[in-house]
Amino acid sequence: MGFRQGCSGYRTAGDGRIVKRPVHQTLIDARRKSPGFLWLVDPDKIDANNPDPRWARAKEIGVTAFLVGSSQDGKTDLDKPLAVLREHVTLPLILFPGSASQVSPHFDAVLFLTLLSGRNPEYLVGEQVKGAPLIREFGIEPIPTGYILVDTGTETSVAKRSATKPIPENQVESICEHALCGEYMGHAFIYLEAGSGARQPIAASVIEQVKSEISIPLIVGGGMKTPAACTNTVVAGADFVVVGTALENDWSEELLIGMVTATTGPKKAVKV
Repeated sequence: MGFRQGCSGYRTAGDGRIVKRPVHQTLIDARRKSPGFLWLVDPDKIDANNPDPRWARAKEIGVTAFLVGSSQDGKTDLDKPLAVLREHVTLPLILFPGSASQVSPHFDAVLFLTLLSGRNPEYLVGEQVKGAPLIREFGIEPIPTGYILVDTGTETSVAKRSATKPIPENQVESICEHALCGEYMGHAFIYLEAGSGARQPIAASVIEQVKSEISIPLIVGGGMKTPAACTNTVVAGADFVVVGTALENDWSEELLIGMVTATTGPKKAVKV
């Protein structure tokens, strides 16, 4: 898989061998210190001739890991964009899959998603069955994740692609029930998602209620465009914040630093 010495998530054994360290444990260890910041990169937006100069400094700035996921039909060939990204980063690369066809040996881990909020069998078990043999063959670490789409007022690409309806934000009890179900099904994380391109993030009151109902780490993404939105999200209870579109639209290092600092600074360390 081309792992490199010095990559976050890997350690050097006594005899000099590079030994894989589980990415899940890396995320948990990071969360014990502060909330984590996950940078979502759309492979369709990677330009080999113009790579994002911030990638190389992501670890230094405080990014926890990279998620890689396409906003298109889920069938993007990721090998070329991943090669470009790999050249510039030492943090773990985690697949945020749109379909089984995106599984690639270049990933360190994959969020093995169950779309809990939908009832389309392809995203409850169909794509997972297709992807499982490839994940095992390539030696990718699966991280079971319960995925819940929340409607904050924008029809997003995720809802269109999955042919499922998100749970309305005002149906907090239903969102909490789905999250608790995900925990009882054995998922390592619950991921609340407003969706790529959402106009606004999930309300702090919803995040707070969901966090109070589960005992596993909570990932929250979608609609966060400012450092203040990141702060509000972690103060409400998110263990990890996912930001993608805002960093695609603004390549300034100032915004990245501001969002990472706003995410990792407000809350004390916790036991997870």
